[in-house]
Amino acid sequence: MKDWWIYQGSGTPAQRLERLGAGLPPWRRFTGTPDPDYRPPRSGTAWEETRQRGLGYVPDDAETDAVNTALYLRRPLLVTGKPGVGKSTLAYSIATDLGLGPVLRWPITSRSTVRDGLYRYDAIGRLHDANLRHLAAEPRNRSVRRAARSRKTGPASSRTASIASYLRLGPLGTALLPQEQPRVLLVDELDKGDVDLPGDLLTIFEEGAFEIPELARAAAHHPQVRIGTQDSPVPHVRVERGEVQCSVFPVIVLTSNGERDFPPPFLRRCIQLRIEPPARGKLEQIVRQRLGVSPTEEPCRDLIQEFLDRRADGDLATDQLLNAIQLRLSGAWSDPADRAGLLATALQQLTGDYRR
Repeated sequence: MKDWWIYQGSGTPAQRLERLGAGLPPWRRFTGTPDPDYRPPRSGTAWEETRQRGLGYVPDDAETDAVNTALYLRRPLLVTGKPGVGKSTLAYSIATDLGLGPVLRWPITSRSTVRDGLYRYDAIGRLHDANLRHLAAEPRNRSVRRAARSRKTGPASSRTASIASYLRLGPLGTALLPQEQPRVLLVDELDKGDVDLPGDLLTIFEEGAFEIPELARAAAHHPQVRIGTQDSPVPHVRVERGEVQCSVFPVIVLTSNGERDFPPPFLRRCIQLRIEPPARGKLEQIVRQRLGVSPTEEPCRDLIQEFLDRRADGDLATDQLLNAIQLRLSGAWSDPADRAGLLATALQQLTGDYRR
């Protein structure tokens, strides 16, 4: 433990976050005003899932150094490495260690755009409700009026304001809300996205702000509305004049399997970390922490050695080792004659010679 560490450092989460706030770079100050009525979740199923994943992560010093560098500089952390080395789990470990609430996860696909991460607008649902209101205005359409009331579409005088009920912040948008403490955002498998996506994120990462045009256009009549977030669709967070500006930069973890390179301007704004496949010592720590058993006793010792031997000829993910050990601890594949079947089933190589 190093005295400058915030993540995995000494003291309570509140004390460490206070130390972090004292070291704010002048060029990373943001001006958003937190909504006093909005509180990110600090309990419930989502937070428990984050804790369960985060508590099992075992970072080494190089990983901890990189995370803390990103925290101090308020920069995204770009984590690369082979599948299964724990890139995504690192985000859950940060949130758990610092008590920052449930991780906001944005899984990237080839069709992902920046807007997908910022907010979603249900234009079709709004059009449908507008049609219901129009039909309900006709004297003979009693059944339609009942349907309109059940959907709470509202009278014509509130139509402009009602757009807020069709808007919901995405994971990136929720992370950028002005808050007293940062949220952790996991942008998972960024290299699967469109080639322009990293460049499109640059302005967002630099300014820590974005605009919702649908609300900005209505700001003259409705300067303040409440909309839903990634945590909940219920309209519970205030947005003024269609602008969202963070007050503290979120903890952003970007993962990549190395399927393609990123442009230099994007890399310049990130702290880069490559996670290597864990050696035996770290594997033993992971087994002890995740499964609560001694890694130096059977069946763990034998399976760890077999995992290392097979990984030398083709990639294996750490969770495959955990699965194999869990199977044996549960009494499965217990006959010595079943050993080959267990290895073939639970420790099948991801690359290399699949038939081994």
